[in-house]
Amino acid sequence: MKQSDIFRDNAENCLHLAERAEGQPAYKRYSRMAEAWMALAEEQDWLDGEVPPVVVRIPRKQDA
Repeated sequence: MKQSDIFRDNAENCLHLAERAEGQPAYKRYSRMAEAWMALAEEQDWLDGEVPPVVVRIPRKQDA
């Protein structure tokens, strides 16, 4: 199992905990944890070379 898949499983577990959370603070905490795990999974995919780096295009100034 890839590391990014483990991170996604952790995110899914956090979402399940958020659904069962008693109170808004716990819900928000688990939701933020799920977002963090998903961000880690996406970054790990990039580090593993499965997702190409984002190309940032800087517009060139046109001559007036």
